[in-house]
Amino acid sequence: MAMQIVGRERRKLRIRRKISGTSERPRLTVFRSARHIYVQAVDDVAGNTVAHVSTLSPDVRTGNEELNKTDEAKKVGTAIAKALIAKGIDKVVFDRNGYLYHGRIQALADAAREAGLKF
Repeated sequence: MAMQIVGRERRKLRIRRKISGTSERPRLTVFRSARHIYVQAVDDVAGNTVAHVSTLSPDVRTGNEELNKTDEAKKVGTAIAKALIAKGIDKVVFDRNGYLYHGRIQALADAAREAGLKF
């Protein structure tokens, strides 16, 4: 019996069929758990992670005790943009990873755009 792929996994596969990252324009993929948010820039051609940041990263983690999850996502978006711009990358392909473009995902993307990334 074949296992059905449902919900977020189905949306994730549908999105991944259409987008791919390169060294000049990596794929910016987001994972969101109940407590934290993780983002990484992936070069799919070479199979490498160019940069990664999460709410557990030391530079983002300081001062997060009083922030809510949306504000933490904004800090992560700003941090990934700074990390990529420092490596000479200013254009990315955004992979929302099957999540709705709403709330923390939207806050992260907007903060990365404000920090200088072009989607």
